[in-house]
Amino acid sequence: MTTVLQTVLDRLKLKGKSLLPIVQGGMGVGVSAHRLAGTVASYGAMGTISSVDLRRHHPDLMLQTGRSRNKELIDSANLLALDREIKAAKKMSAGNGLIAVNVMRAVSEYASYVRQACESEADAVVVGAGLPLDLPELTEGHKTAIIPILSDVRGIGLILKKWMRKNRLPDAIVIENPRFAAGHLGAPTAEALNNPNFAFNNVLEGTLQLFKDMGLEKENIPLITAGGIHSHEQVLKLMGMGANAVQLGSAFAVTEEGDAHPNFKKVLVEAKPEDIVTFMSVAGLPARAVRTPWLANYLEKEEKLQRIAKKRPCTVGFDCLASCGLRDGISKHGQFCIDTQLAFALAGDIKRGLFFRGSEKLPFGNAIRSVRDLLELLLNGIKPSIEAVRTPTVRSITEALVPA
Repeated sequence: MTTVLQTVLDRLKLKGKSLLPIVQGGMGVGVSAHRLAGTVASYGAMGTISSVDLRRHHPDLMLQTGRSRNKELIDSANLLALDREIKAAKKMSAGNGLIAVNVMRAVSEYASYVRQACESEADAVVVGAGLPLDLPELTEGHKTAIIPILSDVRGIGLILKKWMRKNRLPDAIVIENPRFAAGHLGAPTAEALNNPNFAFNNVLEGTLQLFKDMGLEKENIPLITAGGIHSHEQVLKLMGMGANAVQLGSAFAVTEEGDAHPNFKKVLVEAKPEDIVTFMSVAGLPARAVRTPWLANYLEKEEKLQRIAKKRPCTVGFDCLASCGLRDGISKHGQFCIDTQLAFALAGDIKRGLFFRGSEKLPFGNAIRSVRDLLELLLNGIKPSIEAVRTPTVRSITEALVPA
C-alpha cells in the first residue's frame, strides 16, 4: 500500500482536501492515463488524466475503431475509455490525493469530455488551450472542481468576471508560463512567448492584486504555477512568491509509471536544448516539442504546405480539433494531423512521432526515476542515492535523424 508523503511545505487546499503542493499536468495522447495519475494521487498529490484519444490504451476499443473512420464510433469509444481510466486511477489512489481530467478547449468533443469526467466522478476538470467560458454550465450539478489554465492576468480577469456572473469561481487557477512549457502554449504567436506579462512574478503579483481589487481575497483560490519547473529550489521560490502549488508535465511523463512507451521517455530525456523547437500547431497555437525525424521533415516543408493550404475532408476521423489548420485550410496554422503524430509518439515510434517536451532540463537528467523519487525531490530536496544506469535500447535522436 502506498504511503502518503510528508513535507514541511504548505499544503494545497482544494475541494475540502489537503494535498501535497504538486500537480501532475495532463499530457495527451495517452501519456498521462490512469497509471501515472493514480500513482501521483496515491502519494497525496493531484494526478491528471489527459482526455484525448484514450481508446489507444484499450485493445478492445482499438479493435472496434482502429480502422474505422466513423467519428461517432470513435468519440463513443473515447468516452468509454475516459470512464475506465478515471475509475482505474481512483482505485489506484485508494482515496488519497485527487484525480483530475485535463480537457483541451480546442477539441470538438470538449463539452462531452467535461460531462463524462463529471459523470465518472473525477475530482476536478482542468481546461487549457482556449478560454473555458462555459465550464460552470457544463459542470453544473456536480461536485467536480473546475480549474482553468491561463497565462496572464488579463485572461484570469476575464474568466473571473465571466464566471462571477454565473455565481461561480474557479476552485484553483493554473498559471502556465508559455516560455518554458511543453505542448500547446498559451500565447498567440511564437514571438510572444517571451512577453514579460507571462513571467511568474508578474502574473502572481498581478493576480493577487486582482483578487484584492475584485474583493476575492477571502475566497482562497489556489494559484498553481506551471512551466519549466524541475527543482526543489524552484518550488520554494515560487511558493515564496505566492504560488500555492506547482504543476509539472515532462518530468512526470518520463517517470517509471508514465503511461507512454519507454521510447517516448527516452526521446524526452535524451533531448538536448538544441533539439527542442517551437512551431505552430494545427490548433493555431504555438507548440513545443523535440525535433525528431518527422518534425524535422515537416518543418522543412512547412512553408510550402502552408502556402498551398486549402479546405479538405478529414480522412482520419480521430479526436478532431474544433478548428484544424489541415482540415480547414488555415494557412497560418500547422498542416498535419496532430492526433496521428501524437499516437505514434505514445507507441514509441521515434521516426514518426510528435514528442511534446518543455524547454528546461529534467529533474534527473537522462535518468528514468519513479514518481516517488520525483515527489521527494520536489517537496523535500531528497535525491535518490543510486543513480539510474543508462542502457540505451533505441537509437538517439541525432542518430535517428540520419537515414540507416
